[in-house]
Amino acid sequence: MSRSLSRRRRVGGFVVAVAAPALLVPVLVPLRDQLNLASDVALFLVAVVGSALVGGVLPALVAAVLGATLLNFWFTRPFHTFAIDDANNAVALVAFVVVAMMVGWVVDLAARRAEAAAAAAEIEAADRMRAALLAAVGHDLRTPLAAAKASVSGLLSDDVALSRGDHVALLATTDDALDRLAALVDNLLDMSRLQAGAIPVRLRPVALGDVVARALDDLGVAPRGVLIDVPDDLPAVLTDPGLLERVLVNLLSNAQRFSPPDRPPVVRVTTGDGPATARVVIEVVDHGPGIDGADRERVFQPFQRLGDTDNTTGIGLGLAVARGLADAVGGELVPTATPGGGLTMRLSLPAGEEG
Repeated sequence: MSRSLSRRRRVGGFVVAVAAPALLVPVLVPLRDQLNLASDVALFLVAVVGSALVGGVLPALVAAVLGATLLNFWFTRPFHTFAIDDANNAVALVAFVVVAMMVGWVVDLAARRAEAAAAAAEIEAADRMRAALLAAVGHDLRTPLAAAKASVSGLLSDDVALSRGDHVALLATTDDALDRLAALVDNLLDMSRLQAGAIPVRLRPVALGDVVARALDDLGVAPRGVLIDVPDDLPAVLTDPGLLERVLVNLLSNAQRFSPPDRPPVVRVTTGDGPATARVVIEVVDHGPGIDGADRERVFQPFQRLGDTDNTTGIGLGLAVARGLADAVGGELVPTATPGGGLTMRLSLPAGEEG
């Protein structure tokens, strides 16, 4: 059974099996007049249990045999020999070996069952994640595909005469559908890479204004669709510009989704000092319905769309991806309440060299 454990755990178990009984000897020898053999046996049994928990049955067997040998040599009369002048002590030592082996086996079995239960729980969680992904993808990826397909089919149809305005409208619908599809696929790919730990990160000092501008271009933001408050004397930030752009795209997309038409989102940048270094703080502010304090961390879980009743807006990965990528570049993303109502996403990044 021990073969299923890692080599490191098996080695650790054997270390405990040898070291623990050996350390008990100098501790218990001075107490031989105060403690009887039963007390000594109980303490050596603890060493057996410890070795079983760490390394399984084989280390427990080693601890049992070594413990019985040390008990015989140091704690049964005559001392410092392997002879035993009292038959009761001989029976006690044999019983110790048997009980120690049984206890070690039971402890090892319990530990393995706990590991199996944990593994089963992980598999169940992964299955739930896959089911949620399939359910979300089944609708949210098909919707923009269907819209794009319908628009293209309309453009190719010879049955209906289309005006130039109709052509423009259908092309705009196709463009919007493909943009939504691309965003969904990007988030799916980012989430899969985050879960696999396969995100390459290349940190360097970057002008934040350039990254914000590229994020707005990616979103195709209309004039005054987002209000920008970025100081001219802002220091550079130490980040991966591509990953930070993805973070801002997802934060801004979420803010636009919930902002009322007459109150566009705001990107506000300030500076401050962190525990170890200067920080640059990016706040993406919306004046939408906001999120209760108890639910703010839930928005970073995949497939969560709190307060979002429009099932065509995404599969609930945007903020989860934003939090994961922010962590990857050494940032800290925290949701707070917007004064007057709404949600503010506060992204703190380490400052780089002066820009």
